[in-house]
Amino acid sequence: MDTDELAGELQECVRLMEAGRLSVERLRACADAARAQAGNRQRQRQDILYLWTLFSSVTSKVNGMALIEDGVVKPCPEAPDDWPYRSVLEAMNDGWRIISFPNMALLMDDSKTYGLGNEFILEKLRNASPAE
Repeated sequence: MDTDELAGELQECVRLMEAGRLSVERLRACADAARAQAGNRQRQRQDILYLWTLFSSVTSKVNGMALIEDGVVKPCPEAPDDWPYRSVLEAMNDGWRIISFPNMALLMDDSKTYGLGNEFILEKLRNASPAE
């Protein structure tokens, strides 16, 4: 039973309870289905992608990157032409989700530099293998 089916079954149990017709057997079956669904849920892993851009737009050209995959910092190609993404938008189109946008307050003072520019932090969640 998938999540939508379980939600439908729970709504049906509520309807039956309100009508005074919910049986103990039906409620136990619903509880068993919920337990089975929770047991089938796989653990997820979070990969993190840091992208630095010259401007704060998601379409701005990437000028630096770092990748953390399986809890390990992965070496990135030195040549920008070999990077997997040319912009934040390309990474988003490949399934990465932005979890942190550039802090614009850091860009207010032109007399100070703050690293490589506008930092976007993205995540990708994936199901862990049973061994993980």
